[in-house]
Amino acid sequence: MKRLFQYINNEVLVNAARLNVANLSLRIVTGILVSKFIAVYIGPQGMALIGNLRNFMSALQSLSISGLYKGVVKFVSKVKDDVAELTKTLSTVFYLGFFSSVFLALLCYYNAESINDFIFSSSYRYTYIIKTLAIVLPFYALNMFTFSIMNGFSKHKYLLIINILGQILGLLVTLLLIYQDNIDGALLAIVITPALNLLITIVGIAFRRSLVSHIKITQVSFSVINKLSPYMIMALVSAIALPIVMIIIRNYLIDETGIKAAGYWTAMTRVSDYYLMFFNSLMALYILPRFSEINTKIAFRKEVFSFYKTIMPPFLILLLVIYLSRSLLITVLFTEDFRPVEDLFGFQILGDIARVLSMVIVYQFLAKKMFAHFLILEVFLFIMLYFSSVYLIDEFGLKGAVMGHCLSYVMYFGIIVLLFSSSLFGVIDEEGTADH
Repeated sequence: MKRLFQYINNEVLVNAARLNVANLSLRIVTGILVSKFIAVYIGPQGMALIGNLRNFMSALQSLSISGLYKGVVKFVSKVKDDVAELTKTLSTVFYLGFFSSVFLALLCYYNAESINDFIFSSSYRYTYIIKTLAIVLPFYALNMFTFSIMNGFSKHKYLLIINILGQILGLLVTLLLIYQDNIDGALLAIVITPALNLLITIVGIAFRRSLVSHIKITQVSFSVINKLSPYMIMALVSAIALPIVMIIIRNYLIDETGIKAAGYWTAMTRVSDYYLMFFNSLMALYILPRFSEINTKIAFRKEVFSFYKTIMPPFLILLLVIYLSRSLLITVLFTEDFRPVEDLFGFQILGDIARVLSMVIVYQFLAKKMFAHFLILEVFLFIMLYFSSVYLIDEFGLKGAVMGHCLSYVMYFGIIVLLFSSSLFGVIDEEGTADH
C-alpha cells in the first residue's frame, strides 16, 4: 500500500499533472459543450446518428493505422538510439500505415452508399459524409504516425501543447458547424476535426526533420511486423469489435424502440465515457508499467488489492455522487428532451464498476503478453454484450441496453477472477513464483 501511494505521489500524479490532466480536462469540457450543442440544436435523433458515425470512425481509424500506435511508441522508445533498428521500425510502420490507410480510404469511398445504409440506414442520405471521411483518413493516419514517434521520443511537452491546440480548434469548428447546419454540420465536424490536427504532423516533422531520412521503402522489415503483430492484433480486436457491436446494438434499438431511445442510450454512454477518462489514464500510467515489473504471485496480489483499496473507494464515491445528481447532470449536459436518460444511470454505473474492477486484472494479460487469453476474453465479452443486450431490449425496451452492459461486464469480471483465482486467493508458496 505504501509503495502504491509513494509511486502515485512521486510519479503518477506528477506525470498526470504535467502531461494528462490539462488534456483530459479539456477533452471533458469540449465533450460537454459538444453534447450540449447536439442536445439543443439536434436532439435525441441526431445523438443516435452521431453515435453510430463516431463508432464507425473509431473502428476505421484503428484499422487505418493497423492498431500500431501503442506498439510504435514502445518500440521507438527502445530503439531510438540504434540508427539501423530505428530506420527499420520507422520505414515499416510508415509504409504499412500508408498503404493500409489509402486502401481503406478507397474502399470506403467507393462503397459509401453501403456504409451509409449500415451506419444511418437507408432512411438517411449522408453518402457525402462517408466520402469526406475517406478523403481525410490518410491525413489522420499520418497524424497518428507522427504522434506515436514523438511519444516514443518522449516529447510529451510538445504533444500536450499540440493536442490542446488541436482540441480547441476542433471544438470551435464543431460548434460553428452544428450552429450553422445542425445534424449535417455535426456529422461533417466529426469527420474533419481529426484531420484538422494536421498541425501535429507539421510540427512533428519540423521538430524531427532528420527522421524523414530514415523512412525508406527498402528498409521495410517483416521482422518488425512480426514483433509488432501481437500489439496490432490486440489493439485491432478491441478497437474494431466494440464500436461495431455498439453500432449493431444501437441499430437494433432504433428498429425496436425508435431512434429517440437510441439517442438516450448514446447520451448515457457519453456520460460514462466522461467519468472513465481519468481512471483509464491512471490505469495506463501506473498499472501496465507496474505489472510489467512484477514476476511473483504475491506481488501481483498485493498490487491488485492495493489498487482496489486505494483507488476504488474515491471512484465509488464519485459514481454515487453522479448517480444522486443525475437529474442535474441531464439538465447541464443535455436538455429536458433527454429526461428518460435518468432511468439508465443505475445499470450503466453498476456495469462500469465491474468494468473497472476487470480492467485492473486484465492489464496483467497485456503486461505479461498473454495475448491468447486476452483475445478469447475480449471476443467473449463482445458476443455476450450483443446477445444479452438484444435479449434484454426485447424484454425491457430501452433499459435493456444498459442491463445488457451491466450483465456482460459482471460476467466478464467473474470469469477473470476465476482465471486468476490462484493468484488472488490461493495459497502461495514461499517463493511465490508462477505464471499468471
